Amino acid sequence: MGCIILACDRVIASGRLNAGEMKWLLEHEAQVRLATFLLVFAALSVLQQFWPRRAVPGGWGRFATNIALVVVGTAILRVVFPLLAVGLAVRIEAGGGGLLGALPPVAAVTVGVILLDLIIYWQHRLLHRIPLLWRLHRVHHADTGFDVSTGVRFHPFEILLSMIIKLGAILLLGIAPLAVLIFELALSAASLFTHANLRLPAGFERRLRWIFVTPEMHRVHHSWHRDETDSNFSFHLSLWDRLFGTYRDQPRDGHVQMTIGLQEFRERRDQSLIALLLNPWRAGR
Repeated sequence: MGCIILACDRVIASGRLNAGEMKWLLEHEAQVRLATFLLVFAALSVLQQFWPRRAVPGGWGRFATNIALVVVGTAILRVVFPLLAVGLAVRIEAGGGGLLGALPPVAAVTVGVILLDLIIYWQHRLLHRIPLLWRLHRVHHADTGFDVSTGVRFHPFEILLSMIIKLGAILLLGIAPLAVLIFELALSAASLFTHANLRLPAGFERRLRWIFVTPEMHRVHHSWHRDETDSNFSFHLSLWDRLFGTYRDQPRDGHVQMTIGLQEFRERRDQSLIALLLNPWRAGR
């Protein structure tokens, strides 16, 4: 992590990463992301045991299945895309940069992170709007519990699709490697945090959600009422939902009593690893 801080200082001072820093990013990006993920996942897993917001069904079996799904998806991603987002950004910058390369370094990184966040907001909306894409994304929503493990419960094909969109955005806009790395680290941490079964102080949560998505805000998105499922699409910055009219403050049934998941795929047999991998090919909404 110290190397990332040094890289930030270098960008501010000179405008771009030098060859050695680019090489370091390529060689250590996976380790940095994994270390960040494990640290945040472990911390939130412990915290939600001490300060849970609501009861979560399924026990450790459900938890383990969600973890197994992300392991499968990550393995497939590494095979299909040997060059991931940070690697592509490094190559583009080494070749002279893209559209954002004309901006001052701090502005380029800031704008790059914000644009990626906006893109993932619209990607999320399309996953709900287009029936074929919804079949992939509903694996995430079919979880009948809501905790930190839900934050990694995505079908491998959705993970691949997300990477294709991200690579396209980086290629088109020439987003700086440091911006991509910051976004990737933040995306991983935010997905875990916003799904955590964590009770936050009410006043703090209300202030925090004016800028960032909170578990209380995102839980509404996992309601089994369709109009609530189709709301609160933001990942990091909550302003996108407010700006584009998809913000919903509270679930109609209340956070403790609301039903999490979909009205289908609620049986135990629907929640196994094999069932989740095959879910997109099953009939249903």
